[in-house]
Amino acid sequence: MSGINKVILVGHLGKDPEVRHLEGGVTVASFPLATSETFNKDGKRVEQTEWHNIVLWRGLAEVASKYLQKGKLVYIEGKLRTRSFEDKEKVKKYVTEVVAENFTMLGRKSDFEPTPSNGALPSNKIEDDFSTSIDESGDLPF
Repeated sequence: MSGINKVILVGHLGKDPEVRHLEGGVTVASFPLATSETFNKDGKRVEQTEWHNIVLWRGLAEVASKYLQKGKLVYIEGKLRTRSFEDKEKVKKYVTEVVAENFTMLGRKSDFEPTPSNGALPSNKIEDDFSTSIDESGDLPF
């Protein structure tokens, strides 16, 4: 039996996606995503935030670069991937990332109005592309 590597996250972008164009025209976008949970500790309400490194490739990266911005709430499905690299001092480092396979923007449609600076499509096009993905009430899509 083979294993399952599936991650589902709902959180806020910690910064705008960083977009790079690799050899062969392949686009990659990455950003940190914050998820928070609240629990009681010693009778006090405590919020704990976890940060996740999100990576998107090709067409998904292009869409993310146009519509996602710092602070936006997104639902992401993907898989965990750990990679290694050497730092400047030749020390081997490891990083775990979530490679997104799809995402859904959450919130009101007005949250996704493009700004001229990010080169997004006209606002009527956003409704055409995402009308089935955006829930007016802001509820989660499940």
